[in-house]
Amino acid sequence: MTIKSGYFKTRLHVDLSSGRCERQKLSDEFLEQYIGGRGFGAKLVWDHLVQHDFQIDPLGPENLLVIAPGPLTGAYLPSSGKCSFVSISPQTGVYGDSSIGGTFGVELRQAGLDMLTIVGRAPELSVLWIDEDETQILPMPELAGKSCLEAEGLIKERLHTHDITVAVIGVAGENQVRFACVNADWSRNAGRAGMGAILGSKNIKAIALRGHKDLPVHDIRGLMREAETAFAYMRNHKYFKMWQREGLMMVMDYASAAGILPTHNFKDGTFARVGQINGETMLNGYKIGDSACFGCPMSCGNLCLVKQGRYVGTVTEGPEYESCAMLGSNVGVDSYAAVLHANQLCDELGMDSISVGGLVGATIEGYEKGVLSLADLDGQPISWGDDAAIMDLIHKIARREGIGDVLADGSRAVIRRWPEMDKLIVQVKGLEQSAYDSRAAASMALAYATSDIGAHHTRAWTIAKEVEQGENWTDEERVNLVIYHQSLRPLFDMLGVCRLPWIELGLSEQHYPRFYSAVTGDEATLADLLDKSNSIYNLTRLINNRLGLTRQDDALPYKVHSCPIQTGATAGKHIPLDTFNRLLDLYYQKRGWDADGNPPVEAERLHSAC
Repeated sequence: MTIKSGYFKTRLHVDLSSGRCERQKLSDEFLEQYIGGRGFGAKLVWDHLVQHDFQIDPLGPENLLVIAPGPLTGAYLPSSGKCSFVSISPQTGVYGDSSIGGTFGVELRQAGLDMLTIVGRAPELSVLWIDEDETQILPMPELAGKSCLEAEGLIKERLHTHDITVAVIGVAGENQVRFACVNADWSRNAGRAGMGAILGSKNIKAIALRGHKDLPVHDIRGLMREAETAFAYMRNHKYFKMWQREGLMMVMDYASAAGILPTHNFKDGTFARVGQINGETMLNGYKIGDSACFGCPMSCGNLCLVKQGRYVGTVTEGPEYESCAMLGSNVGVDSYAAVLHANQLCDELGMDSISVGGLVGATIEGYEKGVLSLADLDGQPISWGDDAAIMDLIHKIARREGIGDVLADGSRAVIRRWPEMDKLIVQVKGLEQSAYDSRAAASMALAYATSDIGAHHTRAWTIAKEVEQGENWTDEERVNLVIYHQSLRPLFDMLGVCRLPWIELGLSEQHYPRFYSAVTGDEATLADLLDKSNSIYNLTRLINNRLGLTRQDDALPYKVHSCPIQTGATAGKHIPLDTFNRLLDLYYQKRGWDADGNPPVEAERLHSAC
């Protein structure tokens, strides 16, 4: 094998039911094939499912949670602060993962670990405490009902140190809201697919880490040379300072002008009052500082404070674009202070802001159209832009009160309770769609539909290229772009780095095999790494198929194929089903899958043999 460095070759496995914490060695073959992050997680989830004959309750003690950084996490190179949470999702019932930035993954590596795996259920609410080479499961029932930030502070007091990193769940995680997230570094979140609900089901309020170990690097001088080249490119990019000023908030104006901003529950593509909740409004009245994940010069996090009015004193990092769009225009809110407060609530209660915004928007439209009655809403009406009612509903979801108890189980539960809501909720595989309206771009619709975790933009963000280049695209060009994104983006998660330098500043993907080779000593090419990344996409497809998903689950939401966008630059656009099915056929063909979306038998043999 060619792995010379870059790993501690160590996995910490914790069985909460027995209290056993065991460090296990990882083979070079495993490290080379699966690289790290999402790759480690997908392989271990597959193996665990095989052992359980693919019969696992996502909120049961037998479900395996894998937390894995990558070999580049914490290394001297751009934006190297990523860590993946991987499991069977309680939101979708199939494969799920979510990536968290900040410093959590770095601290996990500095504790000498390449990954942490957790099964079982603690007898009472507890904190998993990893102090470099020592691991303890500390009962802390007094944390019940505490917000994420409050719980983090209490944990640090209990451990008599602030020199630690804490990943924590809020009330929503404790209540097993199926889209509960994991919060770290105040406002960094493993936001999608319900990873916080899994920790809640295991009676784990938080994971606290402290490590001081040097990270193994094969060629430090070579890594520094390559990193300096990449850093210099980023610093000199014409949009670099704009990113530092506004971060992802700059996308609000772009998306509204392009007609792809979710507005009034994906009815419209443009928000007439976007200027009241955009980056300029943030800069002029709310921003008080910058923040960044480990090793990132882009500093895209915005520290914001509400200085007056109803929400005075609200302070949070963010919102970034997804949260602002889903908690702003998608629910008709035109007050930046209200968006900030909703974002803070999601962070403190521990819920995915995309799913929250999607479900609240669907609830408003459902009531507006008479699908939901006033009695269904517990006697409390709600309308577009009614921020007080929206805040109340966010609390209800986290605490599972009234209608919030149904919403807390996600889109599929809502549709089971009120079947007509299927025409209003924009979701794929049970995951509420991210904040880009795919009716304007068939490639994005295909990307959402074929995403292994559901309608999430980080799998393949192709919409900008298609919108900007217009209609003159062939089916093959669209499909090729989706597959390339779905091959490259898992690689970033496997390596433990953020995608933003590549997607937003155009940092060449050719840097990444050189980073990887310098860290590990494995002289891999980009093609080599993409082959391994693509094999992970096959593996997660195999997992989903074995759990019962079929071609019918690679589907467009009703609104995408049957409800044209009402306003803006893309008014009238939708994706006809015959267009989509033609693209899906070609997509399966190019992936080497059969007509029902099953990967070839060779793909299963590869992962069963490793």
